[in-house]
Amino acid sequence: MSSSRERILDSFEDALIRDGERAATMEAVAASAEVSKGGLLYHFPSKEALVEGLSERLRSLAERDRGIMTAAPDGAARYYVRTSVFEDSALDRALVSMARLAQQGHPTAKASLADIQERWLDVLEAQLGDRTIARAVKLLGDGLYYDAAFFASAGTGRTSSREIEELLDVVDLIVAGS
Repeated sequence: MSSSRERILDSFEDALIRDGERAATMEAVAASAEVSKGGLLYHFPSKEALVEGLSERLRSLAERDRGIMTAAPDGAARYYVRTSVFEDSALDRALVSMARLAQQGHPTAKASLADIQERWLDVLEAQLGDRTIARAVKLLGDGLYYDAAFFASAGTGRTSSREIEELLDVVDLIVAGS
């Protein structure tokens, strides 16, 4: 069983993803995590502390992903595009929940997402040798992710394995030309 702290962060993520920031109250998060409000406040004395905890989680998950991306046998560009599909992973959930906060103008969420995006772009640039080309690859992956994360539930936004392979062929052309 996960720790109370992790259950609280999971519940906060769930509330943000499902219902948005307004519904992600301290009371709702505590109830969903099955902890008392005092238990929640022990780990996170404020909603801002919850956001900071979620930011730390996201940064840790993204850094792990960045390491895998850097060492990917088929290259960072192919890795980035191939993994730019929403799979409801821990990283996906942390990204989407922080995006919900960023959409509301939350400064911690905006800063966390900007930093993570920059670090992924740096890995692509290191492989490709050109920031503009790296940005083009990144935007291709980001578009796939956006489509999958925000439209899959509506029955659209499902990119097939065949379509991913076709897009990876385009990535190969971009990498070959860089």
